[in-house]
Amino acid sequence: MKKSIAVLGLGKYGASLAKNMYEMGADVLIVDQDQDKLKELNGFCTAAVCADITNEDEVISLGLKNMDIVAVAMAGNLAASIMAVAVAKEQGVPLIVAKSSSDRMTSILKKIGANKVIVPEEYGGEQSARILSSDTFLDYFKVDGNLCMIEINPLQKWVGKNMMELNVRKNYNANVIALKRGSSWKILDPAEALNADDLLLIVVERKDLHRLNK
Repeated sequence: MKKSIAVLGLGKYGASLAKNMYEMGADVLIVDQDQDKLKELNGFCTAAVCADITNEDEVISLGLKNMDIVAVAMAGNLAASIMAVAVAKEQGVPLIVAKSSSDRMTSILKKIGANKVIVPEEYGGEQSARILSSDTFLDYFKVDGNLCMIEINPLQKWVGKNMMELNVRKNYNANVIALKRGSSWKILDPAEALNADDLLLIVVERKDLHRLNK
């Protein structure tokens, strides 16, 4: 199912997130008060709105309640970020992501309703897009231009089966390299059945990510 996301603020992180989400098939609304930034993403968004994101009335008028995800990407303005997260929360947005520039800001944004807080130095726009566009990926690590690692729970159809039965390498062109059950990671026993709440660390080529995004 195609996801919809509103990206509020088109700095380096916000622009990268919007572009990558659009390329992954999402409906993308971009919002900024700088017309030049909006024009730079022409062709990489579904809709663009010029608005002052520091103005509560203008944020409310965006109709964020229709979005699956709202990304508040303006870490340089704590007051505006707090307001935008609060508005998105009040409008019932299922997933609110906010960019942060400090531990203190991260703590505040989580307390007022942000489901996920992104520190740009740790998460690039592409990495965030891979996670947000998927119902499966819990984390995403880019190894190089071709290879990546993802952290996921077992797919529903994997639960109760072991690696020998699933043959993930053949069927998904991927390698399961570790399992986390409880508090620690371990090398997966190929004869061990998977539980629904297990975490798996998988190495896969980027072109095959769609096989696991189900």
